[in-house]
Amino acid sequence: MGPQRIVCLTEEPTETLYALGEQHRIVGISGFTVRPPIARKEKPKVSAFTSAKIDEILKLEPDFVIGFSDIQSEIAAALIKQGVEVWISNHRSVEGILDYIARLGALVGAADRAVAYADELRRGLDAIEREARAYPRRPKVYFEEWDEPLITGIRWVAELVRIAGGDDVFPQHAAQSLAKHRILADAAEVIPLAPDIVFGSWCGKKFRPERVAARPGWEAIPAVRDGELHEIKSPLILQPGPAALSDGVAEIAAHIRAWVQRNN
Repeated sequence: MGPQRIVCLTEEPTETLYALGEQHRIVGISGFTVRPPIARKEKPKVSAFTSAKIDEILKLEPDFVIGFSDIQSEIAAALIKQGVEVWISNHRSVEGILDYIARLGALVGAADRAVAYADELRRGLDAIEREARAYPRRPKVYFEEWDEPLITGIRWVAELVRIAGGDDVFPQHAAQSLAKHRILADAAEVIPLAPDIVFGSWCGKKFRPERVAARPGWEAIPAVRDGELHEIKSPLILQPGPAALSDGVAEIAAHIRAWVQRNN
C-alpha cells in the first residue's frame, strides 16, 4: 500500500510520482512546481523551497512528506514535531537521482516501474554520452546558477555537462554540495579559464546574456566573443529529478553539439 497522502515540498517527487502513475497519492505540492503542468491545476500548493505553510500542510492530513536537502530541515523539524513522517533526500549526483527515483518508487509500491523508469533515463544518458565521445573537441563550459553573487553549477549539473560532451571549468566547486561553497569571490575568476560556452540558469529569474557579456574583462572570454551564452531554464536542470536527466541534459547536449559542428 505505502503512503496514501503525500505532500511534496519540491518538484522532483511530484514529477516522479506522476511519471509512475502514482499521482493520486499526492495531496500537496511546491508552489515552484511546473512539471508536469497538470500538477499545478490538480494539487494545492503549500510550500516554497525554504518555507512552507505548516498549518495548510497539516490540514491535508499527510501520512508522508517528501523534501530535499538541509535547506528544508526547519520545515521537516516543524512537521516531525507534529507527528508527521518526513523523508528528506539529499542526493547531489546523476547516480543519486537515479537511485532516488528507484527508492521513491519502492516506497509507494511501484518498485518495478520505478526501476524501469530509471533505466529508461539511464539509457538516454548513455546515448548522449556515446555521441559525445566522437567529438573531436570538447568545449570548456561555465555553468552559472546565480548572478548576485556568482554561484557555479552543482554536482549533477557538472556531470551532465560532461555526459553531453563538455568540461566544467569549476570541477572543484561542483563537488561542494552547498551553494554558499560554490560562490565565486570575483567574476574575474572566470576570465583566465576561457570557457567556450556559458550556460545560465538563474534559479527562477530570466537569464540576461547581455549583462553577462558586459561584465568587466569578459569580452576576452571565447563564449562572450562568439555569442555562446545560453539559458537553461531552472526547472529543467536545477531540480535533482527526472527533468535534469531528460529535457535538461538534452538542451545542454544540443548547444554543445552545435558548438562542435561550428568549431570543427
